[in-house]
Amino acid sequence: MHRALDPARIIETLERLQARIAERFPEAGLGKVCADLVVTARETAERADDLAKPHWTLRITVFALIALGLAAQFAAARFFPVSIGEMKASELAQGLDSAVNLLILFGGAIWFLITLEERFKRRRALDALHQLRQFAHVIDMHQLTKDPTIILRPHKATQASPARRVMSQFELTRYLDYCAEMLALIGKLAALYGEHARDGVVIDAINDVENLTGNLGRKIWQKITIIGVLEDRET
Repeated sequence: MHRALDPARIIETLERLQARIAERFPEAGLGKVCADLVVTARETAERADDLAKPHWTLRITVFALIALGLAAQFAAARFFPVSIGEMKASELAQGLDSAVNLLILFGGAIWFLITLEERFKRRRALDALHQLRQFAHVIDMHQLTKDPTIILRPHKATQASPARRVMSQFELTRYLDYCAEMLALIGKLAALYGEHARDGVVIDAINDVENLTGNLGRKIWQKITIIGVLEDRET
């Protein structure tokens, strides 16, 4: 039973989608966008796999620094022996306060070092997810002017009207469907970063990308529904 996304399958689906776009719309810019998305998909698969692995060099370095810090704390305690019986209450309180402050600072330093790998991976994942978010907006721009009520019905164009691309109802449906497929696959690429992630910030960013692609995809399917209504009226 498969319970994880297969990056190879996603890349294969995108490559097939790129070929379909190139054959159906050889001059359309959407094909170039899909070609770039295929490259990004391969990079995403490698990056997600890399982020899932432990960073042993960083972990060993952090462990060594923590060990050195603990050794320094014990060494400091040995070099500065304190006789409590000879100290006044005010001196004892001041010494304890200094010791507590040092322990707090040392604990903060340990926490910083322990979470260093997580923050490093989070930064890389967020940068990659931002790139996928940009792809989604680029695809949305390609379908933005594909209004079925304008393309499939006679109308009087103005000088500011976008350049008209002659499409049949079938071609327009395929073009919009290709855009919807690309958006859906972007959501799956984003989900690859969540396969082994336990970082709440990364999970929220993945959900944002999936929500964005889902909302944009619903807009496209509304247009496809309109095309279906227009076809029914003509029959």
